[in-house]
Amino acid sequence: MVGVLAAGALLAAGCSDGGGSGDGEEGRGPAKARGKGGTASAAPAAPAPAPAPTIEADPGKQPTSPAEARELVREVIADPALFGGSVERARPYESDPATWSVLGGDCVWAREPLPKDVLATLTRHFVLPAAKGKGPLRLSATVTVHPTVLDAAWEQAGMLEEAIGCSEQTLRQGEKLSKLVSTAYAWGEGGNAYAEDSLIELGECTTATQGGPYPYQWQQATFGPVVVSVSACAGEGWDKRETMAAAQQPVPRMLLRAEKAIGRPVESKSGSSKGSS
Repeated sequence: MVGVLAAGALLAAGCSDGGGSGDGEEGRGPAKARGKGGTASAAPAAPAPAPAPTIEADPGKQPTSPAEARELVREVIADPALFGGSVERARPYESDPATWSVLGGDCVWAREPLPKDVLATLTRHFVLPAAKGKGPLRLSATVTVHPTVLDAAWEQAGMLEEAIGCSEQTLRQGEKLSKLVSTAYAWGEGGNAYAEDSLIELGECTTATQGGPYPYQWQQATFGPVVVSVSACAGEGWDKRETMAAAQQPVPRMLLRAEKAIGRPVESKSGSSKGSS
């Protein structure tokens, strides 16, 4: 639950309104402190440093074949219960595990065969049905397992470039993303005390069936060679913070599953002996 709360703090920082410079870099830095009547207030105390990671990926437990990777994906990926509330399976529920989504130079997403640097991947689709004056919230969860930690890092870097090169994207016919901006947080930055590397992409989504634009967000994080992500496309009546609250829990929870499956205590690599006191 510490990870879940940290994720909430991280996303809240990324979704903060106001104080923007107007150049698409909102949420990247703290607002200047101001006192009443225009008088500068005292600088706030420096935040306490984030605790050091206690779990790391164990090379001996990491998948080395597509079959092992597919098994790990199934163990890690979210189901409706991981979102909580009234979230249900959407139709279709799962993507083709033999393909993954690739953003083309024309800023249009397409499914392509898995490259050599991906052992396995899977996306599941969910929906929070319309209720209490709000339209449906469409959600997805993706888990990808790479052969190496470096491959996972390259996927993270690619996501940051996507928002820069394509601030407007087409998911499929009739579904578009716009005004996309992304932010990255390493461990200990921006309230991130749950992931080795965490990315947030914010913007708006529009669909032919639901209209829009409505709030959109994508959160992605890594643990060793495993990359987990969650997207949320809101409907009528949703604001940014409500969208964030509905979608924030699965990423840290999927990371916990990955840690349990392929993790080891960080101190185990130091060679320190047990019971030496």
